[in-house]
Amino acid sequence: MNNIAVIGGGTMGNGIAHVFAQNGYQVALIDVKPEIIEKALATIGKNLDRQVAKGTLTEDQKASTLANIKTHTSIANGVEHADLVIEAATENLEIKLNIFKQLDSLTHPGCILASNTSSISITKIGSVTSRPDKVIGMHFMNPVPVMKLVEIIGGYKTSAETLASITELSKAIGKVPAATKDYPGFISNRVLIPMINEAILSLEEGVAGVSEIDTIMKLGMAHPMGPLQLADFIGLDVCLAILHVLHDGFKNPKYAPSNLLVNMVTAGDLGVKSGRGFYDYSHGTKDLVVSPNFSL
Repeated sequence: MNNIAVIGGGTMGNGIAHVFAQNGYQVALIDVKPEIIEKALATIGKNLDRQVAKGTLTEDQKASTLANIKTHTSIANGVEHADLVIEAATENLEIKLNIFKQLDSLTHPGCILASNTSSISITKIGSVTSRPDKVIGMHFMNPVPVMKLVEIIGGYKTSAETLASITELSKAIGKVPAATKDYPGFISNRVLIPMINEAILSLEEGVAGVSEIDTIMKLGMAHPMGPLQLADFIGLDVCLAILHVLHDGFKNPKYAPSNLLVNMVTAGDLGVKSGRGFYDYSHGTKDLVVSPNFSL
């Protein structure tokens, strides 16, 4: 398995491409928008420069990593020779199903089709292909070049051979694979996102302020980042989408999103990506500044 195609040049996609290319794999990075491809390559370059500055990578290794990446704006051209395709598009069911239908007809029969989805059913994704035994979840963590975990999700028809192959591949790129079954949110987001929602509910109910909630969780529970800051980092729209998957999947009211989260997403305050969420990111520094909406 030498040829890897990655669909989506956003934060997750460019990180996945970076890691595979750095480990000697030939990578086709695909996105329909040329400006996203351009931004992805710039991001990979900056991250490689950071590794060189830290002494964990040489200039020659940086050059070979970049040389291992070829870019495409057409799925058909990018996946033609792929042994594995990893979809890292928007966390939207219809978009993902459409991509997998295309991949099923465009890739060779032995190609494994993986999704970086953080919550959507692998069984459902696999059902739109003629090879559900070769469809699997590879949920990388952000930032991909730094975080060790890959949550591996087998769908109802994913074969033992596919699971074994992807487990070994994850180890080969320096990651630690952990297998879960195909239930809404898997393990990572089934545990994490309700915690974030509970923090938002606590803020909504006036139990404590933004800084206080995050400080308590960082210092009291040894979390590297408080839940509200983490929500900003993930994207409040993504958090809301995952809560909808959990709520719809389990039919349990404990997964219902807080009204405050719904209102913030509706208003366009999505966190880091929009410049404001629970914190304000418009000041251009790394200092954490609570959003004016929540300042006392």
